[in-house]
This record gives sequence, structure tokens and C-alpha cells, in this order.
Amino acid sequence: MARTPSNMLPLGTSAPNFSLPDTISNATIGLNDVKGEKGTVIMFICNHCPFVIHVNSEIVAIANAYTKKGIGFVAISSNDVVNYPQDSPENMKIHAKKEGYPFPYLYDESQEIAKAYDAACTPDFYVFDNHLKLVYRGQLDDSRPENGKPLNGKDLRHALDCLIENKENTALQKPSLGCNIKWKTN
Repeated sequence: MARTPSNMLPLGTSAPNFSLPDTISNATIGLNDVKGEKGTVIMFICNHCPFVIHVNSEIVAIANAYTKKGIGFVAISSNDVVNYPQDSPENMKIHAKKEGYPFPYLYDESQEIAKAYDAACTPDFYVFDNHLKLVYRGQLDDSRPENGKPLNGKDLRHALDCLIENKENTALQKPSLGCNIKWKTN
């Protein structure tokens, strides 16, 4: 598995708009549909990446806890499904139900949304404030498959707590690390 870090989109960047199919509901969902009253978390994930599999339970726990606090959540998969059929929309729907995703799981077939966010890896996390300005990007926490560090979502939770409490997040924002997005070659 390739260990690819986040590109770290500049803080203050406006959230690029999107309108993508939700593999769970079969509806088309846009940025304003998932925008939370206090902020929005946009995650680039996929089904097969060991780094995402490692954090699935924690992203579900965070989404369940923070949705009640006014944070919107959405996950997007942008992987090439020709070469990685395990990440197909049909398999995304099965995976989302199995993991209990409480958020839409969108399919970015053109990969244009991943490019607009400068996403590089799965998982890649972005937190936008209530004006859709980027306030956090990077890792969930220090835990990685087989590194023995606790999976607790501390970095993402801290960023969300700062946002909700209207405090500046002065903590170091570390890049996420995971599998590279599977870009189409044609």
C-alpha cells in the first residue's frame, strides 16, 4: 500500500461546489445539501484502502456525535473503478450500509471534485466553517494500521470543537496519510 500524504489545501480556501450521486440514497447531493449549521466535514475515502478500513469506526462515531452539534458530514470516493472495481458505486452502497455510515457516500466518477479539493489520499479530511471556508485539513489522528497508536480522532475532534466553540485552532495540522487516490490513466 502506497503511503501518500495530504496536499494540505491552504486554510481559508472556499469549499469547491459539487453535485454528485449518493450511492446510498441514489439521490444527487450537492455541497449545500450537506452543509452544517456550524461547519462541514468533507472526507475523501474509498472501500478498499487499509488506512480507511482502520478509521471507519471512528469516522462513524465522530459523525454521529458531531452531527448533533451542527456539523454536516459527507464522504466522497473518487477512485478509478475500472482498475479498482471494489470501489464501484454498487460496492460503495454495500460498504456504507455494512459500516453504518450516517452520512452520504458520493461517487466522483470524473475525479473533478477530488482535483478541485487537491485531494491526494484516502482518507483525506477537510473541515469548513459555516461560511464554507477551510479551517482544518489533514489527519484524523496519529493512528495508522499496525502502528499501535490509539484510534481516537483527536485531531479532527479538536478542530471540530474549536469550530463549535468559536476558538482559533492553534494545534499543528498534520497531513493525513493513506493510499493514493486511484487516478484514471486515460
